[in-house]
Amino acid sequence: MTDHRLDAKGLQCPLPVLRARKALKAIAVGEVLTVEATDPGAVKDFPAFCEATGNRLRSSDEEAGVYRFVIERVV
Repeated sequence: MTDHRLDAKGLQCPLPVLRARKALKAIAVGEVLTVEATDPGAVKDFPAFCEATGNRLRSSDEEAGVYRFVIERVV
């Protein structure tokens, strides 16, 4: 399994989610994408995005104003 990273720091809604959608399309089912964002709206956006797309939000956390979302491509 390969892990992929997306730096969405400094981007405002809806760009982090839109870039994550594009990045997820480019990876294989079962692979993981880690997204780092600074937009506080991402805290609500990424769980909703994963639920809507059927992908799995494995974890989310925040450290020093950077929100990290680990998403597994399921579909």
